[in-house]
Amino acid sequence: MSDVAGAKTGLIVGADGMARCFWPGELPDYLAYHDNEWGVPVSDDFRLFEKICLEGFQSGLSWLTILRKRENFRAAFDSFDFHRVAQYNQEDVERLLADKGIVRHRGKIESTINNAGRAIELVAEKGSLAAYFWSFEPGAEDRPSVVDYPTLIANPKTDTSIRISKDLKKRGWSFVGPTTVYAFMQAMGLVNDHIEGCHCRMHIEKLRQSFKRPS
Repeated sequence: MSDVAGAKTGLIVGADGMARCFWPGELPDYLAYHDNEWGVPVSDDFRLFEKICLEGFQSGLSWLTILRKRENFRAAFDSFDFHRVAQYNQEDVERLLADKGIVRHRGKIESTINNAGRAIELVAEKGSLAAYFWSFEPGAEDRPSVVDYPTLIANPKTDTSIRISKDLKKRGWSFVGPTTVYAFMQAMGLVNDHIEGCHCRMHIEKLRQSFKRPS
């Protein structure tokens, strides 16, 4: 059983004896996501597009719901190849609305198609989505001195996520509010928000140190 009392500090010690961030609990698929994906730096454009789209679909829902439907989303949206998604038409919208394996929200589906077109424009201007998003990486002066439970709970968005959100919206993107963008930043490794004491934190920091920033 996990150390529930430790949840007050943001850490839970699981049955394997490892201390982790509180949010995956003991769910195996959530634990695997926390341990192997969350915060790992990403530079692949299709993966970045997938992540920001799925964060948009998550709005109003739990991330676990989206995670458990992720393979269905990938199948439905051509593995989030934004060149293909941008070509979707009304027939595709209806196909997606009938797909019980994904979140059938017309606004979010149409947003994903729209954002695919905007992603193509962004790549044409900046060279890649990775170069664009990593250009916003916050410096140490813009990060908390200690990443702990109170800090994370008190800051669902940051100055950086607000800047990215505003810039994306100016470019025509939708479902990219600052809270959604911050969740995306955490997931794709633009910041390391594993709580101090989580066994993943130092591993992610080492990956970030060796990661070659796109330019």
